[in-house]
Amino acid sequence: MRLLLVEDDNHVAAALSAVLARHGFDVVHARSGEEALQALLPGEAAPFGVVLLDLGLPDQDGYEVCGKIRKRGSTPVIMVTARADVRSRIHGLNLGADDYVVKPYDTGELIARIHAVIRRPPSGAAAGPADSELRLGPVRIELPTRQVSVDGSTVQLTRKEFDLLALLAQRPGVVFRREQIISEVWRTSWEGTGRTLEVHVASLRSKLHMPALIETVRGVGYRLVAPAA
Repeated sequence: MRLLLVEDDNHVAAALSAVLARHGFDVVHARSGEEALQALLPGEAAPFGVVLLDLGLPDQDGYEVCGKIRKRGSTPVIMVTARADVRSRIHGLNLGADDYVVKPYDTGELIARIHAVIRRPPSGAAAGPADSELRLGPVRIELPTRQVSVDGSTVQLTRKEFDLLALLAQRPGVVFRREQIISEVWRTSWEGTGRTLEVHVASLRSKLHMPALIETVRGVGYRLVAPAA
């Protein structure tokens, strides 16, 4: 699989590229936001399967680059940055990033996250008859087209945000254990995904403007609280 590494530090890029190559990735290195956007233009080469995007780029902020990438298509984007606060994570996910990894990171963790975002969505969230949809008060979830709207207004979600919402919405009021959610949405039992789950829940609450929609069940997991129609 081709992977676009957007990193302005040549030493970091060289070391990471070597690791990624050993795991079977064909790495293309871009040193700036503009170089990354040019590399993503349609061409003769095979499309990229994932983008690793540093936020501290010399020509433009990585958030801006992510927004431009998302407007062009659905290539998975993983932000890799030293910005560790929750607000920065939520902002990145709101812009369309599929995941957010904080430096310094373990390379095994990064590889696990790459494989998690490039896997197909869970069958329960992505498949179904042509008329499959879930209605929860003002929230409408169309499973075949993976579209979500609130009071008729479309809400743009990342793939994992949609998968998470669809999973919880199929059984309103039922508590899903954290381990179960991670297994079904991220297709892994890797414990480090727990923090990513928390960030995705916070992002969903923010994007839907419904903080009470997803309830945290302390020590167990999450459940969806169906709003009034």
